[in-house]
Amino acid sequence: MPSQPVETMDSEHFSPYRADGKLYGFVCVVTGATMPIGTAITLELAAHGAACIYACSNPSSPPESYDFLAAEINKNYPNTKIIGYPYRVETEEDTLGLIDDVLNQWGRLDVWVTSSGLLGPSNIEDTSPDDLRKCLEANSMAPFFALKYAPPAMGKTTPKGSYPNAAPKDQKYGSIIVVGSVASTYGGCWGPCLTMSSHAALGVVRSGVPTLKGTGVRINCISPGQIDIGVPLKGFDMKGMTAQLPPSSLQDDNVRKAMVGLERAGLPTEVGRVAGFLASGFSSYITGQNLVVDGGASVMNPLTVPI
Repeated sequence: MPSQPVETMDSEHFSPYRADGKLYGFVCVVTGATMPIGTAITLELAAHGAACIYACSNPSSPPESYDFLAAEINKNYPNTKIIGYPYRVETEEDTLGLIDDVLNQWGRLDVWVTSSGLLGPSNIEDTSPDDLRKCLEANSMAPFFALKYAPPAMGKTTPKGSYPNAAPKDQKYGSIIVVGSVASTYGGCWGPCLTMSSHAALGVVRSGVPTLKGTGVRINCISPGQIDIGVPLKGFDMKGMTAQLPPSSLQDDNVRKAMVGLERAGLPTEVGRVAGFLASGFSSYITGQNLVVDGGASVMNPLTVPI
């Protein structure tokens, strides 16, 4: 008779059907947590019972960036602890320090979401080598560090802690989620930096499948298309070095109706829900995949994906 797989999802502590939440007891990391998509993902993980979420952002982000997250989660999900964590995605030292802090405090790590991307300039003339380097750091080096260093921490098991929403971890489990862009498979979405670095990020995900064999850790990519992040065009940094996605106002309603299957821009919460699915046991047999969240635009127009 064939042997049973070593890693299964039959533990009651990892059941996606738990009445107290499909992520009950999980300890999570979200980078870029103060950007619109990162905020939506953080709220989604809290809504499903995560015990702790490290809301990571660039050290230069103003402290008030965390105020909304803390207030919203404390009000609606008081048993989920949010830890605002200054984190430089481009540095190995910060990643190792963060993992040490997580294990010392909680003894476990379950979910790592990299949502710290940069858009970059919209054309090659405005793109400097330094711009490309920064986009590669944000979009692909952050996933690389997660792939390299998070799995050993995710493999640690622990008894039930004494903190709210605590649950024991009795098997190796982990989910790495890389938030990229539809530029991960197409050119012409915005500019060369976004296309190059998004392709590299998807490469990290695909290379992660053989790398993670036997660890119980999965890795997947979310590629958003046109997402309405509520940023007005006025005052928008067209160089793209402070933004993850362009304002939807760059594309009028007629263009969206013609080029997007659902005839509208998406919302950050719609990306957050996909992240919640990939973090949980509902996606236990999904790894190495690129989930495109673009309202059908790339199917409608495979050679001309809207910005």
